[in-house]
Amino acid sequence: MRLCETLGTLSVSDDSLLVDRSMIPVFALRLIFGMSLTWCVMAREKVTSGFYRIQMLVTLGLAVLATLTLSHLNRPEGPVIATTVLYYWVIAIAGGSFLGSVMWTLERRAAGVRYAWGVWAGAALGLFLAVRGQSSLVPLPLEMASQLSAGWLIGGAISTMLLGHWHLTATGMPLEPLLQLNRLLLVAVVMRTVLLGVVLGTHFPESMATTHWIWLGLRIAGLIGPAILILMVFRILRYRNTQSATGVLYALDILIFLGEATAALLSLDLHLPF
Repeated sequence: MRLCETLGTLSVSDDSLLVDRSMIPVFALRLIFGMSLTWCVMAREKVTSGFYRIQMLVTLGLAVLATLTLSHLNRPEGPVIATTVLYYWVIAIAGGSFLGSVMWTLERRAAGVRYAWGVWAGAALGLFLAVRGQSSLVPLPLEMASQLSAGWLIGGAISTMLLGHWHLTATGMPLEPLLQLNRLLLVAVVMRTVLLGVVLGTHFPESMATTHWIWLGLRIAGLIGPAILILMVFRILRYRNTQSATGVLYALDILIFLGEATAALLSLDLHLPF
């Protein structure tokens, strides 16, 4: 428990700040899950190794951030969520990301792919351990489905945008991987929208303040807007204009992050996965 006590010094006395900061490690684990899932399912052989090396360094930084903020998952009146097991598990994700980046640097692609799958599986389990003790009005399977779909959406959006940016330097790469990620991102938006519909259809809050209705509108806009921009990217890539497509993907990422941030605020107030 010495590790928990040392890292737990980041806790604050204000309960509201504690609740707000509890979103940080969950958000970081979502990003790791979504980014690593993207590497695992995309056409890796058509993308240069440098892309994966940088991606795994990004997840390394996210894992370190999650480790330093895990203590905020604990509530004064609730169970201890940030257990020693969870701390070491997230540290293992960081270690796997670092070793994976080394493998991609050395052009050992098969080993790099194995580490990518390991990071993905580790992030999925870490996310489960991080949210299982949180207060929610829906069954745990539906909560986890929402968490994983959110991770796929935000992580997939970041990886797709970075791949578009990578095309600006590695101009000889084919467009198929970028088109594939754009298609998968559209699937992620649809899945996230369906799960939101399931939650609202089965557990619609009995009463919501005006602020909640505004947030819900922003949350829905954070799904519709990205869907429109994804279709725009498809049309732009018909002309092989990766620079313009990357610019649209930047805007898409902003909309998705705004939507997910609003969803997190709604979840904190209403105890439902939005």
